[in-house]
Amino acid sequence: MTVLDAYAVIAFLKAEPAAHEVRTILDRGDAALTAVGVAEVIDHLVRLTGADEEDAALDIAQLGLVDGVVVGADLGLAAGRLRARRYHRSRCALSMADCIAAEAARQDPTGLATSDPHLLDLCHVEGIRAVVLTASDGTRWVQPI
Repeated sequence: MTVLDAYAVIAFLKAEPAAHEVRTILDRGDAALTAVGVAEVIDHLVRLTGADEEDAALDIAQLGLVDGVVVGADLGLAAGRLRARRYHRSRCALSMADCIAAEAARQDPTGLATSDPHLLDLCHVEGIRAVVLTASDGTRWVQPI
């Protein structure tokens, strides 16, 4: 399973530079979005792009992502500990949703697909496999040496 962060799904739906990369992951049939990621995508589409709520939910459902990875107690605790260890408002501005996605990906060898540089830095430091996606501006994260 490849866990997608919310940006990956939004980039696909908005035909941003990462759309082709996300399509490849989706076509493999092993993509997943956490339940919190589903909420983030809906919020972004409705609040920031003006999409109809039902249309936004249908978009996610058509991608096979509406039944997000459940965030149970174990995943929630792990994500909270991760954010407490790594968050910094300027050097590593991770949302709780980012940490939930990272911890969900930690449990699977396929990893987390994102273009978020803070999230990719976190994955690198924590030893979580990451699939680097192209950012909205066309750039790609490079692993620190």
